[in-house]
Amino acid sequence: MNSDHLQDYIQKNKERFLNELFELLRIPSISADPAFKKDVARAADYVAARLKDAGADNVVVEPTPGHPVVYGEKMIDPALPTVLVYGHYDVQPSVPDELWETPPFEPQIRDGNIYARGACDDKGQFYMHIKAFESMMQTTGMPCNVKFMIEGEEEVGSSNLGAYCKANKDKLACDVILISDTAMIANDQPSLDIGLRGLSYVQVEVTGPNIDLHSGTYGGAVGNPINVLCSMIASLHDENRHITIPGFYDDVVELSSEERAAMAKAPFDLESYRKHLDIKATYGEKGYTVIEQTGIRPTLDVNGMWGGYIGEGSKTVLPSKAYAKISMRLVPNQDSETITKLFQEHFERIAPDCVRVKVTPHHGGNPYVTPMDHPAYQAAAAAMRESFGKEPVPTRGGGSIPIVALFEEVLNAKTILMGFGLDTDAIHSPNEKYGLFNFYKGIETIPLFYKHYTS
Repeated sequence: MNSDHLQDYIQKNKERFLNELFELLRIPSISADPAFKKDVARAADYVAARLKDAGADNVVVEPTPGHPVVYGEKMIDPALPTVLVYGHYDVQPSVPDELWETPPFEPQIRDGNIYARGACDDKGQFYMHIKAFESMMQTTGMPCNVKFMIEGEEEVGSSNLGAYCKANKDKLACDVILISDTAMIANDQPSLDIGLRGLSYVQVEVTGPNIDLHSGTYGGAVGNPINVLCSMIASLHDENRHITIPGFYDDVVELSSEERAAMAKAPFDLESYRKHLDIKATYGEKGYTVIEQTGIRPTLDVNGMWGGYIGEGSKTVLPSKAYAKISMRLVPNQDSETITKLFQEHFERIAPDCVRVKVTPHHGGNPYVTPMDHPAYQAAAAAMRESFGKEPVPTRGGGSIPIVALFEEVLNAKTILMGFGLDTDAIHSPNEKYGLFNFYKGIETIPLFYKHYTS
């Protein structure tokens, strides 16, 4: 590999790479909201066009019962290894838009960062792979086969991707899957996620009286669904922030003292962590560090609650209904469907007679762990080491990519998580950002992965 020619090409085309990313970021590809269906399709078409421009063959936008999958490939030699690059072009909703310093779909650069919805999660990160591929095609060539599968439903649970993978198992056949949808510890301390937490996501509905009531006439006698829901949710944790659902921890893999000691070597400044979030103290499960609480321990969090009157001024009602969205992050060897069932049974069991409860499962996925002795992990570590000049630290990611566990089941291939984002990039929040350093560093580092994987 003539790395000088490759790096020269990247340097000469940096501005174009960024402008192309900005065009993609301007498309509001919000998969959760049907009002943006045409925009999601437009983003898929844009990704397909850029894949073709980069040199991929057999590029197609393939429909699913939901949003389409973009596929492309460059098959150099069937005897060579094949890497499947996965990413997603859909994004989280931008609301509340008023909290953004600049409009979420009008990308801006401030202080060396790209601010836009999807900048880090995952448009900026998967686009690095397309530009790294283009750079290699224009200079050194590809040392192995590569396939691209960029989907449009990751933010809503990838509900149709499993069926797509099963139906296209032969086309997607590969030796390893490469994903950039995770974070590093810091720009001066590279890291590689060796695990992801799973997810169980549900919505609960608590119903009391058949209509909203006058809170003076009926208050004190009729159960208030919002009050009841708050009490039920509060009971889901004990005083040590331990989840109280029976059977919830039955399958949790407890790490050994040696494994926990290894995790503790990762750089972490608790004071900076609190300062960045503007909190006086953390509030996790007792007996575990922050790194462990967000990496190796399961959680249960309320993502939203509503009910009754929330408009301007006052309206003294005792509401008929109350709702909450609840997510549970899971760790090896917890199963998403099992946890969802345990939650549903428990939540229905603890409901007082004054209300009726309905639990609606949304989406989920199982946890995943990458073996550190896998050749592709070793290649990713070597690429990071060469690019950053520092040994990458293995970490456990707190987030979830629901499809990863299914990839191994259907495609019989391991996944390497080589992300270039930062935990401070505010993904899923207002003012999401992605560093220019990170975007370009990814484009420079990805070719090194291919070099080490095939050497």
